[in-house]
Amino acid sequence: MRAVGPADRNVEVVALDVTIELGAASHIGKVRRLNEDAYLARRHLALVADGMGGHACGDVASAHAVEALAAIAERDRLRPEDVQEAIGQANEAILADSREPGRGGMGTTLSGIALVDFGGSPHWLVFNIGDSRVYRIAGGAAVQLTVDHSEVAELVALGRLRAEEASSHPLRHVITRSLGTDPAPAPDVWIFPTDPDGDVFVACSDGLTNELDDARIAAIVEAARGPRDAATMLVDAAVEAGGRDNVTAVVVHTPPAAEDDLDVATTPKQPDPRAER
Repeated sequence: MRAVGPADRNVEVVALDVTIELGAASHIGKVRRLNEDAYLARRHLALVADGMGGHACGDVASAHAVEALAAIAERDRLRPEDVQEAIGQANEAILADSREPGRGGMGTTLSGIALVDFGGSPHWLVFNIGDSRVYRIAGGAAVQLTVDHSEVAELVALGRLRAEEASSHPLRHVITRSLGTDPAPAPDVWIFPTDPDGDVFVACSDGLTNELDDARIAAIVEAARGPRDAATMLVDAAVEAGGRDNVTAVVVHTPPAAEDDLDVATTPKQPDPRAER
């Protein structure tokens, strides 16, 4: 299974009284002979899994990740612990399959966003393992919500490498956390409230971010006619810019709430998701 969700159109659903529009696209790129990316775009779940390049059966590992999360996608209400349990089950499935001959060492990244019931109200749950990313698009900018689990990200955080040097560093493809390991990796998780003025998010594999900078990602999404159009335009632009890896993008959009649906705000309107970590 390579993908679960909308492949050729915008899909609109309602979960926890929040309208969600979804769009997704994926491309093998210009160099790879196999697309090891997989994605899920269904109801209140959007995610991307990038099978680890150079490892056996990366496409199988990413498919296991998507299948585990797809198993909870049809629930009417998701809780943060539902997502975290499914991620754990994904790791177990990959480990079990890796014991088969010829499948040792398989692994995958996993990054996505879910609408969950948190404290009785709808919240966004962003989760990440590896160097796939989730962005929030607002005010003409793409704000990275996730933190890359990679050698270069750690070097940048330690002040040993400038951010602009990361894209060309020889360790840029070395990730420090992935699904398919024992002990199981701990996902980074952030929870924050939905914005009554609407939200736009992009979950993507590093095949997108290695070709397009954050400013280009934001410009493409804001120029698009909807989530599906945005996902297609992002992937097409990354392939045109080089396409040196598989490229996948899932776009999530929630329109502004109707005035009669708005409650008095009791939480900050624009929280920093990292502060909720």
